[in-house]
Amino acid sequence: MNTSTPTQDTKSPVFPRDLIARYDTAGPRYTSYPTAVQFHAGFTAQKLHEIIAATNAAPAPPPLSIYVHLPFCRTLCYFCALNVVHTKDQSLAEHYVDTVVREMDLVVPSLKPGREVVQLHWGGGTPTFAPPRALERLARATRDRFAIARDVEMGVEIDPREMSDEHFEVLRAAGFNRLSMGVQDFDPEVQVAVHRLQSEEVTRWAIESGRKHGFASVNVDLIYGLPHQTTVNFKRTLERIVEMNPDRVALFNLAYLPELARHQRAIKPETLPAPDEKLAILELAVSKLTEAGYVFIGMDHFARPEDPLTRALEAGTLYRNFQGYTTSAGADLYAFGVSAVSSVGPSFSQNDKDLAAYTSRVEAGELPVLRGVELTPEDHLRRAVILALMCHFVVVKRDFEAPYGVAFDSHFADALATLAPMAADGVVKLAADRIEVTPRGRFLVRNVAMAFDAYLADAQGARFSRTV
Repeated sequence: MNTSTPTQDTKSPVFPRDLIARYDTAGPRYTSYPTAVQFHAGFTAQKLHEIIAATNAAPAPPPLSIYVHLPFCRTLCYFCALNVVHTKDQSLAEHYVDTVVREMDLVVPSLKPGREVVQLHWGGGTPTFAPPRALERLARATRDRFAIARDVEMGVEIDPREMSDEHFEVLRAAGFNRLSMGVQDFDPEVQVAVHRLQSEEVTRWAIESGRKHGFASVNVDLIYGLPHQTTVNFKRTLERIVEMNPDRVALFNLAYLPELARHQRAIKPETLPAPDEKLAILELAVSKLTEAGYVFIGMDHFARPEDPLTRALEAGTLYRNFQGYTTSAGADLYAFGVSAVSSVGPSFSQNDKDLAAYTSRVEAGELPVLRGVELTPEDHLRRAVILALMCHFVVVKRDFEAPYGVAFDSHFADALATLAPMAADGVVKLAADRIEVTPRGRFLVRNVAMAFDAYLADAQGARFSRTV
């Protein structure tokens, strides 16, 4: 944390409906900078090997974060735009675990001994589609290969419909202490339209079972902008969620990209809420969650006041990576599995997206890198500015001038010119020594960050989700 970064005000956010309607556009989520649009095939497995070696040769390399992508889902959710494999054959998940462990074995010998894992996350897909014995084997193999910190944060995404008491027991015994589950919306008509039937009862059971088994935190994902969704029916969903009292709530905007995710064509455009109704749904959700005591963390995340995310926001130590907002700043992220994205040293790299190609390359003893990017000094500077905006809502100019050898105002003259109309609208305050996102502008922080994205003009053909 920069000592000049102010402690954050976590009061209820201001919801500027007029501004949100005016600034609503497509843009990156900035889980990385440069974004995935800049990843290229010229970044190879050999380049990643070189970066891993250089990073581990440093006198004091950073701690580790591990992500494992488990891509299998039993059913197809029409709203989903993630890399998933739809199957009912659980044996595929068991064979896949063997491949992931082989991929770990391609990396572990290059790691400097003693580098502790401070964060570990399993995502998907549906990790709990795999039988408990396969998950137990993956957890044991990970612990055998990495030094896991005593206070490690271990999170796993679950589908309540794919859970059993044995799943809970195995995951908790493996050290997992955080659960995340999708709900999206409880309304039956909405669920039919997106092909995801999940009752309130099974969701409540999963939350209560997680707590009974000793999980410290439960996160619930909701989506606004779904077909047939209205303020009336989503209000009922919000009331049920507040009753269930999860520790964190993620409130995502539907990324409706039928050109990229062909299965989204099953969602009829005429069933989607009109722009005004969609904004009303978002405004309702923000109001209900903050009234219930949740703190707005940033962009689309809410957490209880005592949650580590809230404490990190208040302390100015919040961070952002491919899992969204996190407390694990500064760790190298080693990601395993099909399509998984790593952040090691000055680089981002993504594995093969095709399951057969990924498996074949790992079995041949090759890191399955599909594409990536090595950051330039300018990338590092702009990434640091964007992270400060996304995580702390403020950029203190002197914090970037000496470390990067720039005069902030002249170096970012174009960005400051872009922000001038936003300042006139009350989205940001432009002071001589800082740029501050106002309470009115916090839902538009992606728009503010876009002013510092040097690649955005060349990425106009890319498909991004709406910023709000």
